[in-house]
Amino acid sequence: MMLVGEQPGDQEDRQGKPFVGPAGKLLDRALTEAGIDPSEAYVTNAVKHFKFTQAEPRKRRIHKAPTLREMTACGPWLAAELAVVEPELIVVLGATAGKALLGSSFRVTQVRGTVLEEEIHGRAERLVPTVHPSAVLRADDREAAYRGLVSDLDVAARALS
Repeated sequence: MMLVGEQPGDQEDRQGKPFVGPAGKLLDRALTEAGIDPSEAYVTNAVKHFKFTQAEPRKRRIHKAPTLREMTACGPWLAAELAVVEPELIVVLGATAGKALLGSSFRVTQVRGTVLEEEIHGRAERLVPTVHPSAVLRADDREAAYRGLVSDLDVAARALS
């Protein structure tokens, strides 16, 4: 299984590893709850750099959404990862990852929790889109958002069995 997120966050950028911050901890918990061993999944991001703004020097770096141009520029790296990993299933975490893999018309709310079969970078792939874990952390009803994420990951787990 390959999990594709948006871009590194502040902590991920500093540590050089994907999903090590709060969203990563939530994702690991949700994967485990869905019966997926997080250590068995290959985790990456569609965009390879952390795009941010910084109001003042030495203050917290604030996430900025990547542009379509940035997603396209990082496409060859994601294509190379897909070719090397050859995942049985790709979990698409959020709109940016979906647009990077499936095109600019992708809408996570329309297809989340379903198994899609699409050609990605010349390979037939199975994908399960869901929300990005950071969206769960920002949700008004975090518990409902978390249950939705786990439900989508249950679909992914069943697709692998």
